[in-house]
Formats: sequence, C-alpha cells, structure tokens
Amino acid sequence: MKSAAELEALWQKEEEEKRKLEEEKKKQEEEMRLQEELLRKKKEAEEAQIQEELRTIQDYIQEVKERLDQKNYLRGKNLNAAENRPDETFFSKLDSNLRRNTAFVRKLRNLTESLKDSLTKDIQSLNLSKYIGEAAAALTEAKLKMSDINCAVLICSLLHQRYADFSSCLMENWQKYLLCKKEERIANLSKYRVDLRFFAELVSVGLFSEKEGLHVLANQLSILVNSDKEEHNNLSIISSFCKHCGDDYVGIVPRKYRILAEKHNLEIERSNMLPPERQKACRNLLKEYYATLCKHLKKLHKDLKTIEQQNRKILQTKGELSNERKENYETAIVNYQKLQQNTYTLADLLDEEIPDLPEEELKQDSEGAMFDIFNPIKNAEFHYEGDTSLFEDEDTRTFYESLPDLRSLIPGILYKESEHASSKDETKEDVTALEEDIETLKIEDIDPEIEFEQKELPVETLVKDKDDNKERLKDDDIEEELDMIHQPDIEEEGDTGHLMKAQFDTFLQSLPNCVNRELIDKNAVDFCMSFNTKTNRKKLVRALFTVHRTRYDLLPFYSRLVATLYPCMPDVANDLVHLLKGDFRWHIRKKDQINIESKLKTVRFIGELVKFKMFPKTETLFCLKNLLVDFTHHNIEMACALLETCGRYLYRQMDSHHRTKVYLDVVMRKKAALHLDSRYITMIENAYYYSNPPEVPQMVKKVRPPMHEYIRKLLYKDLSKVTTEKVLRQMRKLDWDNPEVAFYATKCLTAVWNIRYNSIHCAANLLAGLAPYHELVAIQVVDGILEDIRIGMEINHPKYNQRRVSAIKYLGELYNYRMVESSVIFKVLYSFISFGISLEDNVPSALDLPDHLFRIRLVCVLLDTCGQYFDKGSSKKKLDYFLVYFQRYYWFKKKLPLWTEDHPFPVDVDNLVRDTIEAVRPKLKLLESEEDAYKAVDDLEKEIKAKIAEVLPIIDTFDEMETNGLEECGFSTIIESDEELSQNLSQVNNDETLIESETSQDDPSQSRTGSQVNDGEDYANSVHSEEDEEEDLLESAGEDETEDQVTVLTGGPKHIKCTEDEDFLSAFDKMMADNLQARSQESLKVPQLDIAVPMHLRGQVRKQFTFPQNNIEYNDTIKFVLMTKKGNKQQYTNLNVPISTEFAAKFKERERAERAEKEQMKQVVLGIHERQEEEDYQEMLAALNRPAPVNTNRERRVRYQHPKGAPDADLIFGSN
Repeated sequence: MKSAAELEALWQKEEEEKRKLEEEKKKQEEEMRLQEELLRKKKEAEEAQIQEELRTIQDYIQEVKERLDQKNYLRGKNLNAAENRPDETFFSKLDSNLRRNTAFVRKLRNLTESLKDSLTKDIQSLNLSKYIGEAAAALTEAKLKMSDINCAVLICSLLHQRYADFSSCLMENWQKYLLCKKEERIANLSKYRVDLRFFAELVSVGLFSEKEGLHVLANQLSILVNSDKEEHNNLSIISSFCKHCGDDYVGIVPRKYRILAEKHNLEIERSNMLPPERQKACRNLLKEYYATLCKHLKKLHKDLKTIEQQNRKILQTKGELSNERKENYETAIVNYQKLQQNTYTLADLLDEEIPDLPEEELKQDSEGAMFDIFNPIKNAEFHYEGDTSLFEDEDTRTFYESLPDLRSLIPGILYKESEHASSKDETKEDVTALEEDIETLKIEDIDPEIEFEQKELPVETLVKDKDDNKERLKDDDIEEELDMIHQPDIEEEGDTGHLMKAQFDTFLQSLPNCVNRELIDKNAVDFCMSFNTKTNRKKLVRALFTVHRTRYDLLPFYSRLVATLYPCMPDVANDLVHLLKGDFRWHIRKKDQINIESKLKTVRFIGELVKFKMFPKTETLFCLKNLLVDFTHHNIEMACALLETCGRYLYRQMDSHHRTKVYLDVVMRKKAALHLDSRYITMIENAYYYSNPPEVPQMVKKVRPPMHEYIRKLLYKDLSKVTTEKVLRQMRKLDWDNPEVAFYATKCLTAVWNIRYNSIHCAANLLAGLAPYHELVAIQVVDGILEDIRIGMEINHPKYNQRRVSAIKYLGELYNYRMVESSVIFKVLYSFISFGISLEDNVPSALDLPDHLFRIRLVCVLLDTCGQYFDKGSSKKKLDYFLVYFQRYYWFKKKLPLWTEDHPFPVDVDNLVRDTIEAVRPKLKLLESEEDAYKAVDDLEKEIKAKIAEVLPIIDTFDEMETNGLEECGFSTIIESDEELSQNLSQVNNDETLIESETSQDDPSQSRTGSQVNDGEDYANSVHSEEDEEEDLLESAGEDETEDQVTVLTGGPKHIKCTEDEDFLSAFDKMMADNLQARSQESLKVPQLDIAVPMHLRGQVRKQFTFPQNNIEYNDTIKFVLMTKKGNKQQYTNLNVPISTEFAAKFKERERAERAEKEQMKQVVLGIHERQEEEDYQEMLAALNRPAPVNTNRERRVRYQHPKGAPDADLIFGSN
C-alpha cells in the first residue's frame, strides 16, 4: 500500500503531465494558426503582386499603342504634306500682321504644353510665309522639357504641312546646335538630352527625309558613343534616348516590361518605322557602349575594394582614418553607386544582363604581420581571461542573440527589392582585428595622445584651419540631415493608397507600446509582410531615430527590431547608424551644455546597437575616445551612459577588450586627477563597475484646462500677421465675465516672451483691438509689462535677457498702436540709464555691473521700435535731450578700465548704438569722446536752467535738490522737463507757457507768427503726433475740455518782443511779397469743359470768365459761339440766345449751382482750418496745466479723430 503522500505526489505528477500536454497542444495549435495566417498573408501578397504587375504592363501597352498611333498619324500627314499644301491665294487671306507674327515667334521660344491650343490656333490664322526661318530658329533655341516634346512635334508637323520650306530651315538650324566633330564637347547636357529626343521624334514622324534625318541622327549617336568610352559622361543622354526612342531606332523593349508581358501572355505593339536590319546597326552601337560601361563599373568596384582594404589596414594599425581618406572613400562610394544605378538602368533599357561584381576576400599582409585576434595562442596578453559571458543572464543573452529568421517566415517576393536596396553593408563590421596596433597601446600612451589632441590646434594651425573648414562643412551636412529627419517625405500616394498609409501610421504609433520581445518580433514580421516599401522604410528609420529622449526602455527593443529586419532590408540599419553617427558628432562639436537627455539617448542607442552587432565596435570606441578628450560636464555623463550600456560587451570581446580596458583605466585616472562633483564621481564608479544607470524621471507635462490650452494656442501658435483679425474675433468671444478666464487671458497677453518675436507687433495690435471692449485688460497688460521691465532691471540675470527684449519690443509696439503715452516711453528710457546707475568708476552698482551692456541693447530695441515717431513737437525735443544723456551713459560704459586690447569693447554694441541713432536722427552728429558727452550734458543742463531762471526765482531750489538728493542716492531717476513743470511749477502757468513757446520756436513744425502760418500737412503725416496723445490723455483722465478752455482764457499767454521775432516777421513778409508778385504774373488757366476753345477766341473767353456776372446777370441775352465745319475749315458764328429760352435758362442755372457749390466748399475748408488752429492753440495751453501723467487706457473711449491739417482753399479755388 502506498502512503497518502506518495499518492498525492503521483496525482500532482499526473496533473502536471496533463497540464504540459495541454500547453504543448495549445502551442502547436497556435503555431499552426500562425502558419496558416502567414500562408494566407503570403497568398494575398502574391495575388496583390500579380495584380500590380498586370496593371503595370497593361498601362504600358496602352501607352505604347497611343504613342504609336499618334506617330503614324503625324507621319502619314507629313509624308503627304507636299500634295495637300495650299496655294498662294490661300495665304493672302490670312493675317500678315507684323505684331501678331512676332508674338507667335516669341511664343515658340517659350514653348510649353500649355500653349498647344494657342499655337495651333495661331498657325491656322496667320500667314507665316516670311517668318518660317525665324520660327524654325525659335524651335531649335527653345529650352524644352521632356513633357513638352509632343507639343513641339505637333507644332512642327503643322508648320511642315502648310509651308514647304519649313523642314529645310529647321534642318539648317538643327545642324548649328548638334554635334559635328568627335572632339566637340557638349555645353549643356540637359538641353542636348532633350534636343536629341526632339530631333529623333521629328525624324520618326517623317518631318525630314529618312536619308537626311537618319544620317544626322546616326552621326550624333556615333559621336556620343565613340567619344565617351572611358568616362561615360554621356550616359544620361544615351539612357534618355533608349527610354523614349529605343522602340523606333533600336527595336528593343525594356527587360522589365518584356518579362511581364511574357509572364501574363500579353503582346506589346512594336514600331515599324525602320526595318529590323537597319535597327541592328544602332543596337550594336549601343551594346558596344554598354560593354565599355560594364568595364568601367568593374574598375570602379575594384578601386573601391582596394580603398576599403587600405582603410582597414590603417584602422588596424592606427585606430582611425584621416579626414582626407574618409572624404576620398565617401566620394568613391558616391561615384560608384551613381554609375551602378545608371548601369542597371541602361541594362534594363537594352535588355542586357547586369554585370557580376566579384566580392574579393581579405588578404593578409605579405609578411604576415597583421594582428590575429582569433588565434588564442598568439598575443595572449591582450585576451580577456575571466568570465566570458557577454551578458548578465541567460534571458538577456537570448534577447540579444536569438533573433527570428524572417527569410524562413515570409515569402522571398516581399523582401527581394529591399534585400538589394543597399549595395554595400556600411555598418556590419568584418570579423577582423581591432583597428589599431594593440601591441604598442599602453595606458601610459593614451593620456599623452589625448593631451596632444587638446593642444593640437595652436601647434598645427595651418593644418587645423583646413580641417576646421571641412569639419564645418560636415557639421552643416549633419544639421541638414537632422533637419530632414523631421520633414515628411513627399511621395505620391498612388503606391499604397490612403488606407495603407493610415494602417502604417497606426503601425508607427504602436511602436512605443512594444515593451517585450514578442511584440517587437511580431511588428518586425508585420512590417516585412505588409509595409515593406522604400518610403515606409525611411519613415520607420525616422520613427526609430526620433524616439522620445526619456524612453530609454524602448532602445533595446528598437535595436532588436533593426537587427531582425537586417537580413531582409539592410538599408534600415545602415540609415539609422548613419543618423546616430551624425547626431553624436553634432553634439560633440557643439560643446553646449543643453539637451543632456537627447545626448544620453543617442549614446545609449549606439550601445544597444553594438550589442546587436549593428554598430561597429571600432566606431563605438572612437566615440568613447572623443568623449575622453574633453572629459567635463555632459561628456562625463555621455561616456558613463555609453559604458553602462555596452561597456561589459566591449570589455569581454576579444577584439575590443584591450582598448576598452585602457579607456576604463583612463576614466578612473581622470576621476582621481580632476576635481569633479560628487555626482560625477558616483556616475564614473557606476560605469566602471558596470552598475545599472540611475533612473531618470520622466518629465511630467503640465496639465491645463482646455480653455487655457485654447487661449495659449490662439496667442502662442496661431497669432501672425495674417491671422490677427481671426484671433481677435476668437478672443472677443471668450467669457470675459468669468474671472478665471479673464485673468488667464490677461496673463497670456502679458507674457509676450512666449510669442514669436516677429509676431509681437501682432500681439500689440490684438490688445489695441480688445481695449475698446475690455479697458481693464489693456490697463492690466500695460501695467504688467512695465512691472516686468522694472523687475528685469532689479534682478538683472542673463537668463531673462530674451524675456526683457520681448517686453521692451512689446512696449514699443504698444506705443505704436496708441496704447501708452510718449511720457511712459521716455520714463522707461531714462530708467535704463539712471535706475541703479553709478557714474563713478570706483563705485560700481550691483544692478548695473561694469561689464553689463544689456541696458544699451534695450534702449536700442525700444528706439528701433518706436523712435521714428518722435520727430515732431515736444516729443522731438525730449528725444534729442535723451540722446545726449544716452550718449553719456554709452561713453561711460565704453571708457571703463576693464575694456583692454585683449578684451575690447564689443563691436556689435558699438555698431548697434550707431545704427539706432542714425535711424532716429540721421543728421545728428555723434559725440566722439567721453569728455564731449559730459560737456554736452552740462551744456544742456545749463541751457535749460538758464531758460527757467529767466522767469522763475526758485532755480536755487533745483540746484539744492540736485546736490543734496539726487547725487547722494544711487537709485536716482532723471526728472523730465514736463514732470518738473507739473510737480514744482504748477502755480506759474503763464511763465510755463512762455517756456513752452520758446521751446516750440526752436522746432519749425511748431512755429507760428502773426500771419498764422499753418503746418497742418506735416501734422497729418504723423500718426503719433503729440496733439493726439494730449487729447487722449485728457479723455482718459476724465478732464473737462471746457474747464481747460476757461483756465486758458483767464490767464492768457504773455508775448515778449525780441529781435528774433522782428527778423522772422520781416523775412516772412518778404517771402509773402515775392510769392504774391510771382503769382500775379502767372496766366489764369480756364478749366477745359466739353471742347477746346478756339485759339482766336481765347482772349475773349478770358475776359468773359473774369467778369462773368456782367454778361449773365445784366444782359437779356447770353452770347454763344456756334462752330461749324465746312470741308476742312472751321467757321465761327456769334449767337445771342435770349435768357428766356430753355437752353439759356438751364445754362444759367447750372453755372449758378457750380458757383454756389464752390463757395460752400470754400467756407467749409476755411472753417476747418480756423477750428484746427483754435484746437492747436487750446491744446498747447491745456498741456501746461496738465497734472501728472496717468494711464492712457483708463476710461478710454472710441472716438473719431478728424485728420490734422486742411488743404489751402485759396490754392484750390482761387483768390476770387
């Protein structure tokens, strides 16, 4: 009897066996299902391939049939043209106009397919008998495209069918452009390629006789072939001729279409223009050319293999190649691939076999000195003698080494094209020795080598300069390649269709979810089965390369996908390796301290590909060497990440063990020698001992409500010059009554640094559009910008520089859109050169250090934005005063002792200041020294104080306040003239008016005299005139214009006589007298009405016009002149028409209405003129009594602003 435990164990064993049997059965069923699915997909792919082939050959047969029918039709017409040409009487009825015939010839010189109908119509309607030679010359000179040949052949046929001498003229012109001698070179290969096909098509449609046309064509082909049997520069011309005219002259159908036609039992219609025996000569000539082409290709292939062998030998001895050798090798590859592609194309067109290119085996050096790393006896000191396992555990080894065999899972037809897509394996390294002389490599040698590379630039300047130029070109190529990664391929969708494109997009989106071996293997099979096209392979490479920088977990699976696809489509691995190399070189040469996650992603991707043997170990070690040359900051992290990814694999491989060991020792020695941060020390130790890398937390994207995201999209993405109105409408539709929405929208409008710099003016325009509807928003935005500018000056950190520039630009644009006053702009300008400023060399300011020049840039940005509007009125004076103080600040900064010959003052700042001042004041003479700047400031202050001292007794108060207050405070702000008058001198309005009048007299645009000369037109041209700003300020402050007027009338301005006024009045009176005298001598021109007045009656008409009322008002008749014509002579008869007649009454009524209208218009214009002068005068007086400036957007109303300045009524309507 068995015990209960034994029975339980037996029962468990039976259950386990049953479970295993069930699992095996399920596994077999799953395998059968997968095989059936693969067979079904294989069958569907084969059927789709057959349908695609059938459709291709049917389209080709239809195209050939239509082309031959068209040629036969034209050939019949042209051959019978001599019998059907019209006679001379027919041409006499056609249009012989010179202009139209010339235009026709001009059209021929610019012939395109779109002009076909127009040219055909012109040929039918024009008589071109005298222009046949010009037409023939124009056709041969025209720069045609291949798509225009059919249209050109049709036009030539129509001309030949109508004009007998057209073909002879055309032949004469062709002989000028075609080749005549064997040594003659082709000036323009593209034009000659099109011209050769054009001439051949003309011969085939019978435009020329066979004897004449075929002789010239045969001569051209002979010259092209016999003169190009070595370089094969004419290969593109020969291929084009065979492609378009091969059926007519060679009698050969391209091999691809011939095979498809035989496979599907279809017949391709052949051309019968030439008999087969005549086609044989041309065919033999082209086959001879193809034989020389094959020899050339084999020679290039042999040379390329030789270069590869030499490079491999150099790599084995030195470890790296020179830039010149790399460039020569890349050039050789490009030339070889180009010639190979053209050879395959010509072989298909001529139905010839593709030449076999032998793969030569590697030969050892004759002396047998090459290092053999696979011999375990020789050089044992370089071999790794420890745990030979390359991976941590069995599962990891299986992941990297056990890959599915796609060749046995999918039909060969699905990867036949992609298998040969890459003619050369550029990434798979040969199983050879490591590319350096390992015998002589020691730890003591690697440090001097790295140090020598660091000092190589100053030692070998000439050589390095040349290399730097090459490196820059490579960097540019790398950046272009990296930019092209993110650009979608421009491909026709006819190959796969919209459905296939959508399925492939879904496939790419599923890649980030492939986080295990089964899913990634399944995706590899699906890609090869369903999406294996050239376009999709490029998209796949782009998707793999642009993996998110923090998704390090995907890199092993993406590498496994590339390795799995490599046997069937090696171009995927080659392209990805090429992109990773370029990205790594770009990051190394940039030497910046940003994008660390992208750098780590690149080196980790390289490390994963190394373990799958997709990335050469030699290239990986070379990357590690480059990182060790400058072992600081990000290079430390990149080197550690590379070692943590593939360090153990490289260290335990026999061919890379010694070099990896040396580099690891160098890393540890550098750790001990350099003073590194503790974080870097920990990373280096982890990399050396091969620990797992620290987890990098994934960046968490800030989650915002949908409304906030929409507002940010409108302002930060959609806003541009063309979408401003649309964005304004959308912003107005927001729920501004909701405090949260209003606050966030205001915040986004204030954060202008998030907007593209060239769209900042659009943001100001948008705010100006919102201001009439939401005044509080505009006020808050302006206050926020001013506050941000102030905080920027207080913090003064370089990381906020771009933000400060955007805020200043925004403020200037707000002034341009009338959102702030000029006083705000000048306050900001003065704050830049006064807030926290110390003009003493030995007392530096913490807010404006001596080497900080950013405030100068901010001033220039603000002046560049809105400085051009400060050209009239008091704003002009304010800007002139500011530029004096600004130049003093600039020269103070420039003359600081820290600027030396070794560390000069920045030239860009100097040029920026000069360009800015020249833009706002082109005629201003810049100050040339610091002494001149200080002297100019002193002179300016003395001038202003002198003017104020003449009328005010409190000038000593100003001096006392300046000496005791402003000079002691390091945070002083220069008080502007308007603020001084408004804050301290408000009780003496009359004296202030006097000062303002003196300032205005210095400005020609503000000067007035007793004659009341008006400069209104100048004011109308200025969008930001000071008068408009003063009106807006009165409105926004809630002031009553009536009260201002009363105040002004009670305290009228005082007029003080001076000699300058008398000189001005005398000069003005003299100018007016001269002008009146000159105008009095001018003849009065009578406006022309219906007809011209006869010459002998003009004097009488002038008299009648001078006193028209005497002839009309006090006479019973009106005098008219009746003009008649007898023969070629005009006769005039005086005619007195009574006023009572209807004709005379209507004439009198019309004249009276015109006179009344002129008088009314004159009164209106004069009224506007007088009212404008009164407003200007009142605004000038009101400005003196204005209180401290307030926010201009407060209580802003949308009102009509009539244009300033009115036209001179006397100048328009006359003085009468």
